[in-house]
Amino acid sequence: QVQLEESGGGLVQAGDSLRLSCAFSGRTFRNYAMGWFRQASGKERELVTAINWSGGNTYYADSVKGRFTISRDNAKNTVSLQMDSLKPEDTATYYCAADDSVRLLLSLTTYKYWGQGTQVTVSS
Repeated sequence: QVQLEESGGGLVQAGDSLRLSCAFSGRTFRNYAMGWFRQASGKERELVTAINWSGGNTYYADSVKGRFTISRDNAKNTVSLQMDSLKPEDTATYYCAADDSVRLLLSLTTYKYWGQGTQVTVSS
């Protein structure tokens, strides 16, 4: 069974940076596509960024393009999200997600496995 555990959230000021990490266990990590989603209070969960099995293909939502960077380390079974130039509108719970596909996955419903989430709060 796949398990995902996020870490790295916190309270920061606008303009600051944070780095989220997601530790993957239970299966062969390189066989899984990964994504980061976020859910702000009162809003639907949305895709922030996604990465395919090799890291050679990525996707970013327009709202984070140029500020966030996703990466994965298949040797360490981790996927990371570097968040720079944070804005108050980035405040949300951030979730790591995985699915056993070699493709880049962009739909929330295609991800089978989810972490518990980590809170990111950006003050103005």
